[in-house]
Amino acid sequence: MKLFRYLTCFALLATGVASAQNAAKGLKDYYKDYFPIGTAVNPRMMDPGDDADLILAHFNSITAENAMKMGPIHPEENRYNWAPADKIADFAVKHGIKLRGHALCWHNQTPKWFFVDSDGKEVSKEVLLARLRQHIFDVAGRYKGKIYAWDVVNEAVSDDEKELYRKSKFYEIIGESYIEKAFEYAHEADPDALLFYNDYNTENASKRERIYQLVKQLKEKGVPIHGVGLQGHWSIYEPTAEELETSITQFAELGLQVQITELDVSVYPKEHERRERRPDDVSQYTPEMENRQAAHYQMIFEIFRKHKDKITSVTFWNLSDKSSWLDNFPVAGRKDYPLLFDQKNQPKKAYDAVISFE
Repeated sequence: MKLFRYLTCFALLATGVASAQNAAKGLKDYYKDYFPIGTAVNPRMMDPGDDADLILAHFNSITAENAMKMGPIHPEENRYNWAPADKIADFAVKHGIKLRGHALCWHNQTPKWFFVDSDGKEVSKEVLLARLRQHIFDVAGRYKGKIYAWDVVNEAVSDDEKELYRKSKFYEIIGESYIEKAFEYAHEADPDALLFYNDYNTENASKRERIYQLVKQLKEKGVPIHGVGLQGHWSIYEPTAEELETSITQFAELGLQVQITELDVSVYPKEHERRERRPDDVSQYTPEMENRQAAHYQMIFEIFRKHKDKITSVTFWNLSDKSSWLDNFPVAGRKDYPLLFDQKNQPKKAYDAVISFE
């Protein structure tokens, strides 16, 4: 009887130790033999509290969601807003977390002053290139040694199947060469940083091919590009395993690193254009959605693990369902539930699906 009680107590103790060990493990620990696991952050998350605790428990890489974009960090020609980005960079350094920079050149959040002179007239190609160079040198130079990789150019490929380049102001004033110039400036500013081209819809066959042609041209010209960022703004309905795997392998064939840079899985059908909310646009997270999302995340990470020799980082775009850019996009006022942690920062079924593998 004493032996039985002893064995029973030992078994309970062993179970308790195992449970404690599992509880102490985070995403980064489950994937330590695969790739770093990151999340997009804002400066408020750096303050002591639940969000900072969640970051430190589960992630070993962070990306500033907005604080390092052109508009927020450089709102006026002779003024930089360093404090928010500095706070994120300091947090990463303090805790030994890898830091990705996002983004040195993006048409969608470039301040208007970038493209006009003091009279409001459009600037010349030479002036815009000089401004772009100065911006990249100032920003990449400030965080040199803290940021290991930059999204240098973001979303330069058109969504129109008949066009390669997005008709942005950078393209209209400078031409396609602005892309290679941005990479050259970034490499000059920080020769040790890994430089990425970053875009969405990389699983769409047409856009994938056009992005492939762009980065292939850059490589052939000797432009310092080290990788491609697949944004990963997906939904429970897309992409298929075949589409995802094709994207990863095709870009890797160019000798480039592949990183998943902005991962989330919306519970609604994917839309890419902002629109007003309709009466039938109900914010909900049903059991069916929850199960489909878990299954989709499981498939996605199975593909990621299969290609761990090609993928060098996976970053979620936001920390938890408490706050996501998808809460208001594409439908104004609609709540989404795209991440592994719920609105109370607790793990969801999708989290269990991602960590349950041998």
